[in-house]
Amino acid sequence: MNLPNKITISRIFLIPLFMIFLLVPFSFGEVNFLGTMIPIAHLIGAIIFIIAAVTDFLDGYYARKYQLVTNLGKFLDPLADKLLITAALVALVELQLLAAWIAIIIISREFAVTGIRLVAAADGDVIAASKLGKLKTVTQIVAISALMLHNWPFQAISLPFDMMAVWVATILTIVSGVEYFQKNQHILLKSK
Repeated sequence: MNLPNKITISRIFLIPLFMIFLLVPFSFGEVNFLGTMIPIAHLIGAIIFIIAAVTDFLDGYYARKYQLVTNLGKFLDPLADKLLITAALVALVELQLLAAWIAIIIISREFAVTGIRLVAAADGDVIAASKLGKLKTVTQIVAISALMLHNWPFQAISLPFDMMAVWVATILTIVSGVEYFQKNQHILLKSK
């Protein structure tokens, strides 16, 4: 269990914590940031989510820099990403900050990709995330963060950045999913 894998596991443990702050009706009040009213519980949840998301970059950085890339890490890292994103999307739908159909598209792609990874793993193959897949993850994190922060600071200038980010993330999710299936269709078509 090397440092990058420990960082990845810490990301998984942060998921229930940010969900508690988002979904439990705490009465901490609201804070006004440049005209944007943000419930303090949502702000705390967003900060925890962003910290968890940053660990995604840290574990990859340390794994590559110190040659600590392992099969466990290649498996855990995308799984932790999917758990983090799925939990956040479900919470945002519950809070009525995101349309359920968008969450379903994103989550469906994540389940499908995980399914292919499991089939590949059964044959002893590990599929690492592609560059487009990593970009998709970044755009999802940006979109989710913007929604959790109630479009701060863009609300002050009436720019719907949160919704623009959601559309970019959704489109990249679909495109990267298609790319993923095209590159790995041989795994599904292989017969024993």
